Amino acid sequence: MAKVELKQPIVEAISEEIKDAQSVVLVDYRGLTVAQDTELRKQLREAGVIYKVYKNTMMKRAFEGTEFEGLQDCLEGPSAIAISKDDATAPARIICKFAKTADKLELKGGVVEGNVYDVAGLTELSQIPSREELLSRLLGSMQSPITNFARVIKQIAEKDGEAAPVEAAEEAVAEAPAAEAAETPAE
Repeated sequence: MAKVELKQPIVEAISEEIKDAQSVVLVDYRGLTVAQDTELRKQLREAGVIYKVYKNTMMKRAFEGTEFEGLQDCLEGPSAIAISKDDATAPARIICKFAKTADKLELKGGVVEGNVYDVAGLTELSQIPSREELLSRLLGSMQSPITNFARVIKQIAEKDGEAAPVEAAEEAVAEAPAAEAAETPAE
């Protein structure tokens, strides 16, 4: 069996994984301890990110003719690939955060929603909160005025219920001098 026949299933597997990807990030994992690598894989898996190590030649073949072709220059030295089909910023966010504690982990480059990014661009993207976090912030900001409005309405209702006799008395006192002035003959 020829080498090409053995490599073809691997290239097809990579192509299938990147087919509907929102983002693909390449990293150099050299120097990570087994514990660090295990923890990184766990964090990525929990976020729904595929993380695998492939030969650069296999990834180059899989990237040909796709939006990920711009990553071919990053395929030097050992490379691992992080693929997300749902959250476009998840791989960059998790890897950048993890690299703060594991200084041996290095970003190489990535493609997020069809745009090729270098390390600086990926680092910038990693600052963007996750979709879920953005949605919860949006809902929180939408809920806040409604909650405040409801609180004011409740306070007004409570005030009207308790203060009605006092207000009626105040209105009566205010009307009384006007009534007396009308009864007094003009001089």
